[in-house]
Amino acid sequence: MSNAVQTETITDLGAAIKDILAVIDQEREQEIITRRFGLFDRKETLEQIGELLGITRERVRQLEKAILIRLKIAAEDNKIPAVTSLEKLFVRELTELGRAARVSQLADKIVGKASNSLQQAHVAFVAELAPRLTVISENDNYHHGVGIAEHGDEKAYRAKIDEIVKAIKKHGEPTTVEQLDNELNYDHPNQIAAIASLSKHLASLKGQWGLAKWPTVNPKNIRDKIYVILAENAKPMHFSEIADSIKDSSFKRKDVTTQAIHNELIKDSRFVLIGRGIYALDSWGFSRGTVADIIADVLKKAGEPLHRDEIVKRVLKSRHVKETTILLNLQSKPQFKRVAKATYELAKPTA
Repeated sequence: MSNAVQTETITDLGAAIKDILAVIDQEREQEIITRRFGLFDRKETLEQIGELLGITRERVRQLEKAILIRLKIAAEDNKIPAVTSLEKLFVRELTELGRAARVSQLADKIVGKASNSLQQAHVAFVAELAPRLTVISENDNYHHGVGIAEHGDEKAYRAKIDEIVKAIKKHGEPTTVEQLDNELNYDHPNQIAAIASLSKHLASLKGQWGLAKWPTVNPKNIRDKIYVILAENAKPMHFSEIADSIKDSSFKRKDVTTQAIHNELIKDSRFVLIGRGIYALDSWGFSRGTVADIIADVLKKAGEPLHRDEIVKRVLKSRHVKETTILLNLQSKPQFKRVAKATYELAKPTA
């Protein structure tokens, strides 16, 4: 949107709220709606409004319900032009977003930039009244969202959200909406992404969707971000490279020091030191231990003496060290015994 359109839209949104409130005759009822939806300030509870107006919490709830019913009926009869006009805009934007969106995302789209809490409250209030829109209430499982009513009521949208969560759980690892589209009955993958964004149990990163508790799609701390960087790189990295990659990433918080990265690498068992400052993921098959430990493991798995060149070759698969370091360990450590020219086996333990 151009700046001119942005300014006009924001002004219309604010003006629409005033026009809608003007439909409410009693000042006390206007006060209740204004405060409950946070239209001019923060949202307030039934108790807070009851104390202010000198009525019970239950009376506030009853009045709010009655006012909203009257406003919805008026909106259905096209008696509130502001709702009719904005409803058309909301439906158009939601269609582009995949038929549904979080209130915050829809508000961003409407104003053409990052929306503030008041603008989001205005969008949520208008959506509550618009007959062509469905509002998904926020709770522990779902974000506050808006959908196009012809594609379902709140119960239907929640069922769709749950279906996608179940499908991702079944995968057991991050997946794309394109992959989910092959399994689920939707017209387009972007509709799956739109529905998935309403779940508090899901998260996405770089086109991959997964459970919010999975660090690969929802890194919450430095260690998780290190994991994501290594997983994306798909090969071992020096801790300074990892630090640079985090600073260049799209993570929300990425201002970390190289020393902090190194400290977290040391503490977390998911990361294996395989060379001087070089780390890999343990899931890649790298084992912990000194170079001598790795040599011993190689010989034990072989079950027979090996030529030093073969030992070096196998050790280098799991350690980024100099060849001379491996040879030095072979020649100097008592657990290795030379049985032929340049050929070694594990020494038998002494009684």
